[in-house]
Amino acid sequence: MAFESLSEKLNAAFKKLRGKGRLTASDIKEAMREVRMALLEADVSYKVVKQFTKTVTEKASGSEVLEALSPAQMVIKIVNQELCDLMGGESTKLNISSKSPSVVMLVGLQGAGKTTNGAKLAGYMKKQGKRPLLAACDIYRPAAIKQLETVGAQLDIPVFQMGQTNPVDIAKAAVEHAKKHGNDLVFLDTAGRLHIDEQLMDELKNIKAAVEPAEILLVVDAMTGQDAVNAATAFDEALDVTGVMLSKLDGDARGGAALSIKATTGKPIKFIGVGEKLDMIEPFHPDRMASRILGMGDVLTLIEKAEQSFDEKKARETAERMRANKLSLDDYLDQMAQLRSMGDLGDIAAMIPGMDASALKGANVDEKAMARQEAIIRAMTKAERDNPNILNSSRKKRIAAGSGTSVVDVNRVLKQFAALQQMTKQLNGKNMKKMQKKMGRMGGGFPGMPGMPGGFGF
Repeated sequence: MAFESLSEKLNAAFKKLRGKGRLTASDIKEAMREVRMALLEADVSYKVVKQFTKTVTEKASGSEVLEALSPAQMVIKIVNQELCDLMGGESTKLNISSKSPSVVMLVGLQGAGKTTNGAKLAGYMKKQGKRPLLAACDIYRPAAIKQLETVGAQLDIPVFQMGQTNPVDIAKAAVEHAKKHGNDLVFLDTAGRLHIDEQLMDELKNIKAAVEPAEILLVVDAMTGQDAVNAATAFDEALDVTGVMLSKLDGDARGGAALSIKATTGKPIKFIGVGEKLDMIEPFHPDRMASRILGMGDVLTLIEKAEQSFDEKKARETAERMRANKLSLDDYLDQMAQLRSMGDLGDIAAMIPGMDASALKGANVDEKAMARQEAIIRAMTKAERDNPNILNSSRKKRIAAGSGTSVVDVNRVLKQFAALQQMTKQLNGKNMKKMQKKMGRMGGGFPGMPGMPGGFGF
């Protein structure tokens, strides 16, 4: 997970401050030395680090901090604010032209993830009520057009392509196609190179002049560190980019790019790619990211993730069946789908204030195990899912054969479901009312799905 090492080092530095009742100038100097080393190890630009630690030191050395009842907390508050300012201060939305269609030009080096992340962004905007069109303007990379068509099909987003013709003509034709077919957003997947060259920049400049994009979004690989900042500077000088999307922020990126790009280019980070799946994209919120880096959690993003996975109508229906002790295996199936959509448990833990994310490091939802359980339940008849008590040995053998599993696997699913039913019985009455109040505060979470990490999220 990005920023993990940086977060650990910063928290180690602040832990020393928390142990002191009063802070001296030498305490702050020592803490800032550790902060400086942590930022440099995270591959943050030296100039950025120097200015950052200078600003924090000046603010933390004031009498209102040194004489405060909790000076360590005051220093952390200052660092949090400066980290937020360093990454842009506030979130910035995608530029949308008043004249339809609005054109978003995706640029970047080859391998940064333009095609996939451009499609992710188109999918995100589709959920916001937009009607996007993807345009294949990369005619050089082998299979680039096919890749865009594949991800477009997965997201049910149309793809415009004209084969290996002039990219400028493709871009213009895509805009005309969008006008005729009611698409209000056009995403241009342009070509990249392994390095910046004059030919690439000239082509991108010509596309820009031809279609006048409302947004020129630079896609940057977060794992490339300072190279990402150098690339961003070069693209910005040539094209005057309007924003940045960081890809692969879920990997072992040290985070230097996220902390350096805004300070060095002045361009805001607008979106981040946080996983391989096509729905794993988030708007970038500097304040939330600063809180996560400092181990203070990110409750707002956690709530947004839960809302995306939460079906309110199904939740009410399930709650009614819980009260009547009539949970079915269909309910069990629905909750597995919700749990799967939440993604990496380590990332989720990092959003919970006070939670040690390292304790859940690598604790992903077991996709294979859940797929087996889903296959087993789907191999049952509707009557069997509603009343598993009718499952005798011959039925279990049929289900195992139909799902490609074993009778042992079938029994394991039934045992887990029986444990869930027993738990809901215990929660009925007064306990259920108490739990429902808690569920309301937690956004619907029902902890303890038997046999699985995370929770049985009603």
